[in-house]
Amino acid sequence: MELTKKIKNFIEVQNWIFAKTYAKKWPHEYIVQERVEKKMFLELANHIDKFGYESYFYKMRQIYYDYNGYTYWHMGNIINRCLEEDTYSRRKIAKRLPEDKRK
Repeated sequence: MELTKKIKNFIEVQNWIFAKTYAKKWPHEYIVQERVEKKMFLELANHIDKFGYESYFYKMRQIYYDYNGYTYWHMGNIINRCLEEDTYSRRKIAKRLPEDKRK
């Protein structure tokens, strides 16, 4: 299902925060519910849940939604996004997963 015009506008006007902690391994951006318009945050989160697809980040099941070159997902009061090419599933297929230094 296509995003509504209101949700598209909400996405476009946000000041997405770059997640510095994961910059090298899993580059992505996020917004926090308490810092944006709550109603629109919830509309986007609900849209992801209702019309997204199931995939995994390692062994963690997650619901994702692709829009305009980005993949979106939410966890509690945070909505994340990364470039579609940087999702776990696409990186796994392309053999571009980050090296696990714990081995």
